[in-house]
Amino acid sequence: MKKNVLALFGALLLCAQAVWAEPILKVEKLADGIFALIGPTGGRLYENYGLNANFGVIDTPDGTILIDSGASAAAARLLETEARKLTGKPVKWVINTGVQDHRWLGNGYFAAQGAEIIALQRTTVSQQKLGRAQIEALSGVLREQLQDTRPTVAERPQPGDSAHLTLAGRTLEIRYFADAHFAGDVVVWLPQEKILFTGDHIYVDRMLGILPESNAETWLAAFDQAIALQPARIVPGHGRVCDVAQAQRETGDYLRFLVSGTRKFAEDMAGVDAAVGALKDAPDFRHLKNFDELHRGNINRAYLRFEAAQ
Repeated sequence: MKKNVLALFGALLLCAQAVWAEPILKVEKLADGIFALIGPTGGRLYENYGLNANFGVIDTPDGTILIDSGASAAAARLLETEARKLTGKPVKWVINTGVQDHRWLGNGYFAAQGAEIIALQRTTVSQQKLGRAQIEALSGVLREQLQDTRPTVAERPQPGDSAHLTLAGRTLEIRYFADAHFAGDVVVWLPQEKILFTGDHIYVDRMLGILPESNAETWLAAFDQAIALQPARIVPGHGRVCDVAQAQRETGDYLRFLVSGTRKFAEDMAGVDAAVGALKDAPDFRHLKNFDELHRGNINRAYLRFEAAQ
């Protein structure tokens, strides 16, 4: 009975996606057998299954590699459907780029299908700390879509700050540079194709968010190291597939603006209100979606972290 109910629920989810005015995820081919799934740049909504982020699909002779697994079991099923459309094969490996909910809470669904979950150990440590609270925070928005969603991490996490993988002929590197949006965030680098899946290191088209878990200073250091790879194509965590120049303008320059500006005020012990008052306009970044909702809070949190370090 339970299997029948779950099958019906999955079918209803796919039907709901079919009647959505536009597809939730837009497909962009990056190279032979390598695709980006581009999610909306707005917030997590019931209608978008919390898939307001970007994901990756890589075809191999032995199965599909999926980069990030969605914010719930329901979202994972949608990602699975999109991946199978592109490759004709089941998801065999899931690589996590980070710790925010839509990067990994779909892991349990894929693990139950027999997929191997791959992540660095430092990433799994942060996931284990935050998973239950993330599910609780999503419950008011995603409601029954969270059914059977369990915070599941890689059984055999990769030690150290990098992992070099060859999966059915595909060469990939997982690289940790420094704590970014969350502690333990990583990038996935395809050196042969010079394609970089950045997870939440890079945002374009929309304003990035400095959360209580974020560290703007180390995030900037991680961004600089990611860009130093000189990728030909970048799949950011949010926004369109881009090049180094756009990533620099809309993430690197913004982080540098926050770090240099708030550090000065914190060193002078000027107070958070003074920092917000001086930095709130930021005309170079006002075009980014969510600027009005996020920018002042970003200044506030970046300042408070610097002040605490004095």
